Amino acid sequence: MKRGATIRIFLADGTAEGLRLVEKSNWTGHAVVCPRPRFAEVKSRREFNRPGVYILMGPPATAEVPTIYIGEGDPVRPRLEQHHRDKDFWTTLVLFTSNAETLNKAHVQYLESRLIELARAAKRCALENGNVPQRPNLTEADQAEMESFLDDMLLVYPIVGVSAFEAAKIESPAIQRLIIRAKGITATGYDTPAGFVVTRGSEAVVDWVPSAHKYALALRDSLIERGVLVKSNDRYVFSQDYTFDSPSAAAQVIQGRTANGRIDWKDEQGRTLKELQERSIPPIGAE
Repeated sequence: MKRGATIRIFLADGTAEGLRLVEKSNWTGHAVVCPRPRFAEVKSRREFNRPGVYILMGPPATAEVPTIYIGEGDPVRPRLEQHHRDKDFWTTLVLFTSNAETLNKAHVQYLESRLIELARAAKRCALENGNVPQRPNLTEADQAEMESFLDDMLLVYPIVGVSAFEAAKIESPAIQRLIIRAKGITATGYDTPAGFVVTRGSEAVVDWVPSAHKYALALRDSLIERGVLVKSNDRYVFSQDYTFDSPSAAAQVIQGRTANGRIDWKDEQGRTLKELQERSIPPIGAE
């Protein structure tokens, strides 16, 4: 059962765009979110002289997904200074270390390997890492501890704007399933707080109408490149459950045209997502 948690974000510069320090209740982990222009000024902070695991994140190259590089260091500062010189794509650094200084080289290598595995499985970013590094040989106890540390990292990442590790979660069978049937294809999905999930095996059209949004076409091409959409005869098929930012983005990719997902996604009774959402909101003044 999920429990409530307190996340504390300290704006070290007094602005939301500057250096942010993130902590979670009852956890020794510590996150540093640093814009690239601030790195040279803040790299002498003690967090950068500890073992840590980090991501470098840059804007989308061809579609809506960010470009990400995942790395580790003991300490992290020399590696990050090298990336500051040699890697041009990134605009934001997200670093995780331990306040209690309990992480060692093997720990951060393990976390790096796991993050790369998760990013490759979720396919929600353009991953700069070429290979998945082999996990170090940890004891059973250390491995369990790092998996727990990773769980807390994955809770913090979306709060600081990183969704690259969020694969679509398997939902309860009772969740409202929605359908699109168009041009001979069928797709199913469901709405979640993290985004709209299109389920594995759903179909998408091959041909697009000329008036379709270029953004949606670029997203479709990116999904093909990342292996989420696979050609099967006269259509594309989703090779995995995939989370879109919105129902409309999913509906456009599936139908090859401009679409309002709140209208196009319907249940088996023909009720639209918009109708279902509005039915679940009590009238003003109702208890």
